[in-house]
Amino acid sequence: MLCFMPQPAAAVSLLALVAAFPALGAEIEAKSKIDAVTVYPDAAAVTRSLEIDLPAGATTLVFKGLPIGIDPASLRVEGAGTGRLLIGAVETRAAPAQARPVDTAIEAKLKSLRGDREGIQAQLEALEAKKAMMTRFSQSGPEKLSPEGKPADIGQWSAAWDAVGQGLAKAGEDLRIVRAKARDTDEEIRGLEQARQRPLPQSGAARDVIVAVDADAAQKGRLALTYRIAGAGWQPLYDARLDTSAAGGKAALELVRRADVTQRTGEDWSGVTLSVSTVRARRGTQAPDVLTQRLAFYEPHAAAQGGLIRRDAPAPASAPSIMNDKAADESRKRDESLPSRPQMRQAEEQQADAEAGAFQASFLIPGRIDVPADGSHKTFRISAVKLNPDLLARAAPALDETAYLQARIINSEDAPLLPGTVNILRDGGFVGTGRIAFTAPGDSTDIGFGADDRVKISRVPVRRKENEPSWTSSTKTEQREFRISVKNLHPFAIKVAVTDQIPISENSAIVIEQLAATTAPTEKIVNDRRGVMGWTYDVAPNETKNITLAYRMKWPADREVVFQSVPNGPGAQPR
Repeated sequence: MLCFMPQPAAAVSLLALVAAFPALGAEIEAKSKIDAVTVYPDAAAVTRSLEIDLPAGATTLVFKGLPIGIDPASLRVEGAGTGRLLIGAVETRAAPAQARPVDTAIEAKLKSLRGDREGIQAQLEALEAKKAMMTRFSQSGPEKLSPEGKPADIGQWSAAWDAVGQGLAKAGEDLRIVRAKARDTDEEIRGLEQARQRPLPQSGAARDVIVAVDADAAQKGRLALTYRIAGAGWQPLYDARLDTSAAGGKAALELVRRADVTQRTGEDWSGVTLSVSTVRARRGTQAPDVLTQRLAFYEPHAAAQGGLIRRDAPAPASAPSIMNDKAADESRKRDESLPSRPQMRQAEEQQADAEAGAFQASFLIPGRIDVPADGSHKTFRISAVKLNPDLLARAAPALDETAYLQARIINSEDAPLLPGTVNILRDGGFVGTGRIAFTAPGDSTDIGFGADDRVKISRVPVRRKENEPSWTSSTKTEQREFRISVKNLHPFAIKVAVTDQIPISENSAIVIEQLAATTAPTEKIVNDRRGVMGWTYDVAPNETKNITLAYRMKWPADREVVFQSVPNGPGAQPR
């Protein structure tokens, strides 16, 4: 047994220690509450706190009704007490699903409605009797209408008719009202009876956590139970605001990072201290082993016995709508110009406190946060940084002659930029949405900011020559030449990058030659893609740059050729 010397507030932290206690103590239900949650991209670490009066000796604390998705191996218990406090075994047990208790409110409501229905029925019978009596009176002869039993005078008949008609009309209206009330009450009773007949839903299976403690004397104790659970996570969202209003084409970029938190763990997080971490808790702990690879002939029956495992990436979260900042500024200025309104101050957005280490970063959201377990999204601003990007107009005119403005930034924060959706704003206008790739601290990444209409790109065919086979040659030849023009209409110089291609051949019978007329590329292979080359220039205002691309293809005349796209990136065949 592990023993700790008594001290005013002895803190103990053990990893599910199995200890032999003198005797099993009585079970006490641990009425804990969730105090803190750390959300990872693919899981969450939940910390429950408990303050309790512990008796002397051994006690078994039971944390009841925790979510079934808890990872038992992740359970950790920390504690402190006013005397010696020993934490022993920590174990879990599954609590089966239980039928929910009968809803007595339905029975009480039914009893009340049935009593009301009896009263309504009595009213109906009285009104119907009253109406029947008036009907019989109206059917009597004139001789019975006078008190002496003699026929009434003709002058009294009109008054008698009016009295009978008014009485019947009043009785009929009262009956209509009471009958409608009876129908409504009957429908409500039928609805409750049908609801009572339905099978009661069962509560989902849960997990109980049992913690054994031993105290040398009666004392106050404080315990914290921490566990990891799936069904929760966060995704990064970014706002990239580019300002190009400075003279000379200088640009400033503000990159705002947000965390989109959602959870379906089975328990609500109410009033918790919330933080998000860049650690991917469920991705793995080490690199996979590389096994020996053998090249063999294809065997159909062997392939049929094998299986393919495919892991699909989660769909990106829809990017939240963003209000046009320029329109917001104009609206604010209009409001401030009204003399009847007080001076308005721009609201500041709450931001998390960052804590970065050598291998991970976390962001603590200020205040106490509520995150329900219904899968709803909660978005928090966690950081913002101002950058001086390098601007570049990039184009691939073989596919699209539009030049797109691109900003290259360096991640100057201590935390990595996780892959996520970025909302693009350029000079106060919303351009669209894009993606940010994983970017480690100190690394660079590119963000596109839409079309640059002041950089004109054109690609036109200059020559296409085909030579058919002759009696001296069985080879077919085709020569192609293109001219690419780049013109800068900005009042300042801008860097422009053009990407184009010539086909490649993996068959010795097909020969492709790059001709001497081709303008020498500044980048012979772009992004490790064979046949893809690039030209990058600083283009002065109103300057035009021309690029020539020329190549020749040869293949046997008795064969047909076709252009095919070669896959690149993950999943591509090795070259």
